[in-house]
Amino acid sequence: MDGTIRYTIRPYDTIWMLAQIFNTTVDSIMELNPGIEPRNLFVGQVITIRPGYQYYPVYPQIPGAENIGDPDFMEENMTDYDIDEGMSGDVMDLVDYFRLLWEQHVAWTRMAVMALVHQLPETDLILQRLLRNPRDFANVFALFYGEEAAENLEGLLTEHLTIAAELVRAAIAGDNNAVTEADRRWHENAEQIASFLASVNPNWNEEDWSAMLEEHIDLLSENAAQMISGDYQESIDGYDEIELQALEMADIMAEGIAMQFPA
Repeated sequence: MDGTIRYTIRPYDTIWMLAQIFNTTVDSIMELNPGIEPRNLFVGQVITIRPGYQYYPVYPQIPGAENIGDPDFMEENMTDYDIDEGMSGDVMDLVDYFRLLWEQHVAWTRMAVMALVHQLPETDLILQRLLRNPRDFANVFALFYGEEAAENLEGLLTEHLTIAAELVRAAIAGDNNAVTEADRRWHENAEQIASFLASVNPNWNEEDWSAMLEEHIDLLSENAAQMISGDYQESIDGYDEIELQALEMADIMAEGIAMQFPA
C-alpha cells in the first residue's frame, strides 16, 4: 500500500504511542487495520501504519552532531518547528538529535558494563563519558523548559546511570541483596523520570513513559546478566533490541516537544 509500512508490535506499545511516533492519528491506524483491538495488542502482531513523514528506522545522518552539547548551536539550529505540515526538516533534525543522545546513552552504557565485567583499564574514563550523557540531554531540555527543569532531568538521568553501575558491580560480586536493592531503586527512578516528563509536556503520557522506561531497564539488566555469565552471543543479539527500543523513546521525546512548541 503506497506510503505505508509494516510494523511489528513490541512490549508496551499502544496505538496512541505509535500515532505519536509516526506522526499520524489513532483513527488512521485503526482504519488501516480493520478488526484490530487497541486494548489487546500482542507482541509480534504486525500492523500497517501510514507515517506522516518519511520514516527512517535506524541510523540517521546527523549534521552538526559534534555540536550537540553546545547550547548556542542548539538554540540557533532547533527553531521553527511546524508539525501542521507533516514532519518538517526542522522536526526531523530534532528527531535526529534525540536519536543521537539515546544511541549514545545505550552504547556507552553497554561499554561501561563491558568495562566493569572485564576490568578494563579505561573503565573510569568510560564511566566519565557515560555520565556526560545526562548533561547533553539537559542542554537540549534547557532550551524548551528552562535551566531548573533541565537540572532536574540531569539529576534523574545521572541517578539512572549510577544505579545501573552499582547494580552491575553488585552482580559481579555475587551480592544478591545489593542487586535486589539496586534494582528496586532503579525501577523507582524510572517512575520518577516518567512523572517528570509528563509534568513538563502534556503530549507525554506518564503511563506510557513508565512502561517504556521499565522495558528499557529490564532489557539492560538482562543484557548485563548475559555478559556477566559469559553468554556473549546472547548479549550481542540482545543489544539490537535495546537499541531499537531506545530509538523509539527518542522519537516520542522529539515529537512531543515539536507538538508542544509548533512555532
